[in-house]
Amino acid sequence: MVNNVIEIKDLRVARGGREVLPGLSLEVGGGVTGLLGPSGCGKSTLMRSIVGVQKIDAGTVEILGLPAGCPSLRNRIGYLTQAPSVYDDLSVAENLRFFARVLRVPGNIDRVVEEAADAVDLGDHRDQVVGRLSGGQRSRASLAVALLGEPDVLVLDEPTVGLDPVLRRDLWALFHRIAEAGTAVLVSSHVMDEAERCGHLVLMRDGQIIASGSPADIRGDSHDIEAAFLRIVEGTAA
Repeated sequence: MVNNVIEIKDLRVARGGREVLPGLSLEVGGGVTGLLGPSGCGKSTLMRSIVGVQKIDAGTVEILGLPAGCPSLRNRIGYLTQAPSVYDDLSVAENLRFFARVLRVPGNIDRVVEEAADAVDLGDHRDQVVGRLSGGQRSRASLAVALLGEPDVLVLDEPTVGLDPVLRRDLWALFHRIAEAGTAVLVSSHVMDEAERCGHLVLMRDGQIIASGSPADIRGDSHDIEAAFLRIVEGTAA
């Protein structure tokens, strides 16, 4: 029986001759887990390792009890990169139809496309060319691709960066709806005020996990998560 959705042990990854993750271990369960830390701390490398597209130098990464990158996980993990992962010269529906075929998503393609577009509130924009959408709508189109096939695990790399507060709020509400439907959601961010929107938090710095727990546990006596992060960092450096 698999107790954790994600289990990582002693993960080591070097990129460009520099060790980005120097022996990281982490366990992630269900619900919405926030991966927070400053830019360059290794969040994206960790997420790439989880979805199986990053070469690792040592350690193990298991998703749903299987090694990361295992072919049988292909349709069970949805992945949203920082950069939009859709084609600007295709419509939302055409993008979804293309990726649904690439991923071999089962079921009626038209129904799958409709459900994915509706899930991110792009139902009325299905036939619009992605290049003509707003930045927030393009982000949601990429998210719709990640949702194809109703994955068991959804890995989102800085999905709200550069978005206005209203859209950020709406996307976080969507993440929680997805989690309530049974999908484990891992969301990275360098914006500390998004921490309170998560059920569980993992704080990173310099390729290491410096804290893990509920927002209340990590906050402790601090005013907010950012203050707690600074307290933890200063305590580690002392």
